[in-house]
Amino acid sequence: MPNTPIISLRDADVYQRNFLVLNNVDFEMQAGEFAYLIGKTGSGKSSLLKILYGDLPLQNGAGQVAGIDLENLSTSKIPHLRRKLGIVFQDFQLLTDRTIEKNLEFVLRATGWKNKSEITHRIDQVLEDVNMATKKHKMPHQLSGGEQQRIAVARALLNQPQLILADEPTGNLDPETSIEIMNLIKRLSEENNMAVLMATHDYSMIRRFPAKTFRCENGKVLVAESQSLFANI
Repeated sequence: MPNTPIISLRDADVYQRNFLVLNNVDFEMQAGEFAYLIGKTGSGKSSLLKILYGDLPLQNGAGQVAGIDLENLSTSKIPHLRRKLGIVFQDFQLLTDRTIEKNLEFVLRATGWKNKSEITHRIDQVLEDVNMATKKHKMPHQLSGGEQQRIAVARALLNQPQLILADEPTGNLDPETSIEIMNLIKRLSEENNMAVLMATHDYSMIRRFPAKTFRCENGKVLVAESQSLFANI
């Protein structure tokens, strides 16, 4: 298998509006790799993730995600990029006016699925993956926070992504539920050889689940193995 990085940024500048938040970023992850992204509020974590999923343009430097060039990424190519990714947010972002099944069907239809039986089968598969098969006819408000985040993970899996980008996925969860969600994401990553980049403030999670850690600090992205990380916190 060719050793092509799933994420590669070279001399990349990251802007939020017209403000330069990260500069000369060199950043690389391999297929199947799990890594954290840390840093203080406003340090550029979310902006970096937005570059990777096409929500912010890469104005300077070179970048590639799942084989798609980020430089001059046209609006028409963003859906193609996002079909290769799964995105998990802190606040779940489920549609509150429809059932779990209809939430997932909405995403599949928006990404080009048309066959009803294939849609139903894929929804059942991902709900089984996250141990939520019995919840598909529930409304989001009928689920706990942890259950809603499991659905958000299921939604991220729908198009069998090569990469999950997770922005504070345990930020609204209690410690016990956070560990459950982390175990789920780690298991799915390993079973599917799926890379995961997780932005987090939760250093207890990094201690419990050590992995490569990228730190946004003073406009740079630095790399530290998590074992040595805590000497500086």
